[in-house]
Amino acid sequence: MSRPGIKSGRTMLPGLAAVALFGVMAWVFLGASFGDAAGFPGGASMVDTIGYALIDANPTEIPSEGFLAALIIIALVLDAALDGAIHLARREDESEPADATGGEDA
Repeated sequence: MSRPGIKSGRTMLPGLAAVALFGVMAWVFLGASFGDAAGFPGGASMVDTIGYALIDANPTEIPSEGFLAALIIIALVLDAALDGAIHLARREDESEPADATGGEDA
């Protein structure tokens, strides 16, 4: 009966690098200091503020960053992905209907 063993050599270096990277990232995240949470003032709607921040309009008293460019870029990328999926799903010969099971007619 054989027992599993640790392979040494080239496979050890990436594992040690991953452990070292985890250690560095844990040290950075645990050592970071964050300010106090700002929160929302009483009576302010979080949903309205997030919606206005997305379209870069700020009628509320809560300051926010605009995300209009990011929202438009994400919309364009999703539209391109949808167009690509439709293009890939389209049959080459559209004169005959597709079988419901996806296979050839028997």
